[in-house]
Amino acid sequence: MESLLLSAHVVAGILFVGPVAVATSLFPRYAPVTVAVGGPQRVERSMDTARALHRITRVYGLLAIAVPVVGLLLASVQGRTTEVWVVVAMVLTAVAGGLLALQLAPLQGEALTAPDDGARLRRLGMLTGLFNALWVVVVVLMIVRPGSSYA
Repeated sequence: MESLLLSAHVVAGILFVGPVAVATSLFPRYAPVTVAVGGPQRVERSMDTARALHRITRVYGLLAIAVPVVGLLLASVQGRTTEVWVVVAMVLTAVAGGLLALQLAPLQGEALTAPDDGARLRRLGMLTGLFNALWVVVVVLMIVRPGSSYA
């Protein structure tokens, strides 16, 4: 059972979190902006690509809920739910999920419907960097397992 859960956890992370990390990182490059040259103008860039990246962010973001759910099941089966590295990883995962649901996806939607001079996209880029950094820390915790009671 552990091998099945571990496999599902890793595969879900790769297939669901990976695309979200890439889509959120690429979105600011393709999102429309306005430029003030003789009055505000909308620069389209690649609207279709930006819409597709936003859709990937939303859909795969929902599918990525499988990662912590399966991870928590795995930790429970292994008797590790109270180990510090598991608790910290779960908290960081919750923060990353909240950031995705409450900031990244809504800001992408706003950027598509009401483009600005790029200020929103710069904020989006910064938050995306934080989102991806949180996932890097979680992956490192999964590998290093500091304070683990198992080898």
